[in-house]
Amino acid sequence: TLLQCKQTVQLSTSKCSHQENDVHSGFTKLLSELNKEDALYALSVANRLYGEQSFQFVFCLVNINSWVEKQTQGKIKDLLSPEVLDSMTRLVLVNAIYFKGNWNKQFKEDYTADAEFRINKNDTKPVKMMQQKSKFSLATIPEANCQILEMPYEGEDLSMLIFLPNEIEGDTTGLEKLEKELTYEKFVEWTRPDLMGQTEVEVRLPRFKMEETYDLNKVLIGMGMVDAFSREKSDFSGMSSAIDLFLSKVVHKAFIEVNEEGTEAAAATAAAMSERSLMIPAMFIADHPFLFFIRHNTTMSVLFAGRFCSPV
Repeated sequence: TLLQCKQTVQLSTSKCSHQENDVHSGFTKLLSELNKEDALYALSVANRLYGEQSFQFVFCLVNINSWVEKQTQGKIKDLLSPEVLDSMTRLVLVNAIYFKGNWNKQFKEDYTADAEFRINKNDTKPVKMMQQKSKFSLATIPEANCQILEMPYEGEDLSMLIFLPNEIEGDTTGLEKLEKELTYEKFVEWTRPDLMGQTEVEVRLPRFKMEETYDLNKVLIGMGMVDAFSREKSDFSGMSSAIDLFLSKVVHKAFIEVNEEGTEAAAATAAAMSERSLMIPAMFIADHPFLFFIRHNTTMSVLFAGRFCSPV
């Protein structure tokens, strides 16, 4: 069970205690860096593993949902629906993260105007388009046929990075090629501060709000984490002597709002480089589907990731 969990989340499969300690100390250092007292943003991260006790499922449901709502400043309500917990429920894994930050260079609300967002080559939807002209880090990635814009938050400890395809292909969103090309290694390489040039750029970005819920059981099982969800095969003897302990549910719910002031977000649950073009475009028009990431710049850790394909 432990081996499958490690392989699924890309941790070393070695049983060496010092390597496991490195993982724990690494997360401790990251959380300490993220939650420093003088930060100009609000960020809270919390994790809990709930175990069944005396079959008090209704109380447990209310308890879990209340805890998540508190940790995400009220942005995520009712993470678990009543049908999620039943008489077979043994373990529920919950992760919550909340972020709120103001742009280092805010958009003026007076400049926000109605615009058309191109879902694909044939369909559009109306959107409130924010706009400003200022200096930002901007790059083009020829191999992925996209632009990358970095928009720092106040204090510049965190940034939103927007990956915008140069064009829409056919009836698709245009994100398929970009998502196929993108790996974490390429993400780090493409967004290196020394490779993204500061330039005067006109930015047009939709004002948007998104909320999504995901059942991660099938995802994790598909990635190889099978035994943890099996009553017959699971082995949690390292944390409990119970023989029928298994993971019942992993649910992820995310919320994000991007407006003229900045971003409010919450989530509850978890190669060779082609030569870069030196021609930096002066326009960044996000009027078609794009990927976005919120990154902690010191550690290069991605806190949130998402795709915006269509206004609500």
